[in-house]
Amino acid sequence: MSKTTPATLALSRAGIAFTLHPYDYDPEAPRTGLQAAAALGQAPEQVFKTLMTLIDGAPACVVAPSDGEVSMKKLAAVFGGKSAQMMKPAEAERLTGYKVGGVSPFGQRKAVRTVIDETAILFDQLMINAGQRGLLLAIAPEDAVKAAGAVLADVAA
Repeated sequence: MSKTTPATLALSRAGIAFTLHPYDYDPEAPRTGLQAAAALGQAPEQVFKTLMTLIDGAPACVVAPSDGEVSMKKLAAVFGGKSAQMMKPAEAERLTGYKVGGVSPFGQRKAVRTVIDETAILFDQLMINAGQRGLLLAIAPEDAVKAAGAVLADVAA
């Protein structure tokens, strides 16, 4: 497994500190974020999943705790939209350059609007996908917001 991804390169270029945490990815897991948390012995609410969505047809990225659900209504409202929906996996892969299950909010092929759930500020470090299946990175919440060009908002269902 390579530990250099577009996400790790983008963070390194920006001078943002992070640590890598490889784990055994289970493609059969019903919720990969929860599986990653269990594999790494981390609290599920501290392991954040990266989801690609469409808000009024325009792409957006949402980073939220792996043990929760995202409110599409709240997500749309964050960006002044009327509706939000999940992006189709093939479209998410084409847009980000990452495989589903390994999507990172950092170093995506095309920059898109990004929101990180406000619960991120409750932690010293977040675990977020590092750009490939089976590899998370730990990063300070304020650094994640800066690196992703994100806004913090309540997007929990």
